[in-house]
Amino acid sequence: MTPLPDGYRTVAVPHDRKNEFRAVDHLAFAYEPDEKTLEMLPEQLEWDRCAGVERPDGTLAAVHSSYDFDLPVPGGEVACSGLTWVGVRPDERRRGLLTAMIDFHFARSLERGEPVSALFAAEMAIYGRFGYGAAANDVRVKIPRGSTLRDVPGSDALTVRFDTADPDKHTDLVHAVHVTAGAGRPGWVTRASEASRRARVVDPPAWREGGEPLRIATVHDEAGDPRAYALLRRKETWTDAGPRTPVQVREAAATDPAAAHRLWSFLLDLDLTAEVSSGMLPADDPLLGLLLDVRGAVPRIADNIWVRLLDLPTALAARRYSAPLDVVLEVTDTRLPANAGRWRLETGEAGADGYPVQVTTTDDEPDLRLDVRELGAAYLGGRSLAALARAGLVTEVTPGTLLPTASAFGWPIAPVCSWVF
Repeated sequence: MTPLPDGYRTVAVPHDRKNEFRAVDHLAFAYEPDEKTLEMLPEQLEWDRCAGVERPDGTLAAVHSSYDFDLPVPGGEVACSGLTWVGVRPDERRRGLLTAMIDFHFARSLERGEPVSALFAAEMAIYGRFGYGAAANDVRVKIPRGSTLRDVPGSDALTVRFDTADPDKHTDLVHAVHVTAGAGRPGWVTRASEASRRARVVDPPAWREGGEPLRIATVHDEAGDPRAYALLRRKETWTDAGPRTPVQVREAAATDPAAAHRLWSFLLDLDLTAEVSSGMLPADDPLLGLLLDVRGAVPRIADNIWVRLLDLPTALAARRYSAPLDVVLEVTDTRLPANAGRWRLETGEAGADGYPVQVTTTDDEPDLRLDVRELGAAYLGGRSLAALARAGLVTEVTPGTLLPTASAFGWPIAPVCSWVF
């Protein structure tokens, strides 16, 4: 564990200290919600997983928490500690508090049997030094109203309903479609708790920034069953040239191509609007394939979920691989020495979900050298080890082993997490 300043100590933070816990987070992120907003927001924190650093006077100087997730990985899923609410008071920075909390988080996650940790990084420069790798990108696009989509059979038979989002009415619908839409996609963490599900649909007025209340568009089949949804907000805007109202989509998901086509056809043709901005989409989202004029859409690519392997052999064995593999990796890990060393990855007979792998320690000469950070980046199948090698982050020791290993680690479905936890 990283030593703390004299008199400081790492402590669990129980529920009865929640106001103090939140106050530290609000100071760190320059955010102070009003009481009405706090009353509307469901309590998502798991208080048996909340911790912080206490000052000599007993007050909190820094805080963090985590969620108990099942992280989808290529061909399966793995127990994951979703790191969240990480904050250090501005007057306590640069004293090693964050480093101590990360070490504490790693230790507690391993004690709970969670071989992987994941997070969304508020600042990209922070978490790589703790061994987290940026394991996925998301794409956000701005699309002009009226953009044409390629035809999809069955789309015309589906109906769209448009309503004001209501947590009591729409929480279960959103969750059901979200789970089905993301089945088989690495990184697509589902919202396991009722509080986290409801939080996607709540709409405090303070969040609207002059826009309308949160709306929901849902796509239904002939039986009335939902097959797609979009949570969105418009903000009435008029110019000398007429209406130019923007549409901001918070989140959208569809269970099949026809439903995706029907949903986006509706969103791209709302009256009085000029442009639709999507939420976080995977790099292979159906919308990007359906747009007839992709150039007309303005994309923004951003880092999505970050992954840290805490128990390397368990984590690597939890996923499946796209091709046969027999390779020795020499891994460096300055924070968790048990992961450092040489590991042989040898796949077995392929199943319907890909190739399983056996991970063992070895004294054999390495084929590739890399840090645990790069292994985390490649873990969900969305980052190429070959591309990382071109950046000087992976070293091929045995000629001819890089490309087969990169192919085996790759996955045909792009990873993404559709919501920030």
